[in-house]
Amino acid sequence: MAAKYIRLAKILKDLLLQNVGNGVYKLPSENVLCGQYHVSRQTVRAALRLLAEEGLIETRQGSGSFSTGLGAKANTVAIIVNNAEEYTTPALLADIKSFLRKKGYSAKVYSTYARIARERELLLGLTDGAVRGVITEGTKTALPNPNLDLYAQLMEKGVSVLFVGGNYPAFTSSVYVKDDNYYGGYLLTQHLAQQGHTHIAGIFLIDDIRGLERYGGYVAALRDFGIPVADELVAWYTTALLEALETRSDTGFLTAFLRRTKGMCSAVICQNDEIAYWLIKELHYAGVRVPEDISVASFDNSYMSDLDSIRITTLSHKIHEMGSLAASMLLRMVQGEAVSSEELPWQLIPKGSDAPFPLPPSP
Repeated sequence: MAAKYIRLAKILKDLLLQNVGNGVYKLPSENVLCGQYHVSRQTVRAALRLLAEEGLIETRQGSGSFSTGLGAKANTVAIIVNNAEEYTTPALLADIKSFLRKKGYSAKVYSTYARIARERELLLGLTDGAVRGVITEGTKTALPNPNLDLYAQLMEKGVSVLFVGGNYPAFTSSVYVKDDNYYGGYLLTQHLAQQGHTHIAGIFLIDDIRGLERYGGYVAALRDFGIPVADELVAWYTTALLEALETRSDTGFLTAFLRRTKGMCSAVICQNDEIAYWLIKELHYAGVRVPEDISVASFDNSYMSDLDSIRITTLSHKIHEMGSLAASMLLRMVQGEAVSSEELPWQLIPKGSDAPFPLPPSP
């Protein structure tokens, strides 16, 4: 016959599994367990230790033992991104998977390749309940999306869904973690305006909510610094044009932007480091010097901001912050906790691609 603590651990494990999905579940106190099951405190503590080793409970000092949410069904989290190989995504995925692995969960990564139909196909495949949660980047989040019904179905079936990086504004019940993009757009524009720039251009992704939010901060800062919003200085590109840039080095939309704005601006804010990197290349081909002739600034503080001899002034947040927070929030949702959306603040990282306007005379 199994030892008492093993039998008690089995009883408590069944109790935990019965209560997964019913909110945060706390086991009775040690005193209550001793009296309820007629065992010693030593037996109770051995049983709890066994459950903790299996990852089924965690002890919170002064509060008791709580379910981790593991064990009710396959402890797998689906991660849906636009492209698992896109320049900032591998690091994000590594942080999410590392956090999940430490908590006893596995992850499956799927790419939509920014295709609405592919997103729907993936979501339909997840409605069988084989995953505990979904962390999703969303596809063309600035556009109306026909797949919100499937996200809602997943949630109705008890699958926790967390949006990372962006969200669908129309899906008001969603929980997300993303950058404070409005503030980021404001911060970069403020930085350039305080350097004396009064003709500041912007290049933004039009079918992703991040692009609209960054644009929103950009125009708000222009207004607050008394700088007119010049529509001709704003370039919008689509996910399709981004794909052409990444797969074929097709910089057509950047070339057109430079041709249209030649001599009209002294600074440019880019959607991210990737766009800034390619823009600086196009400026070099056109004989325009950075930062002597034009300043460039962007978002993400990725490796692409340091690829060239001209290092790009950019915005950053704490390393590993987005992925670890996303995984942590999702697991709290799996455990039944009420979780609120979060936006991460940006920090300006000055490098070599921006300068005061006009440049001070050479000594």
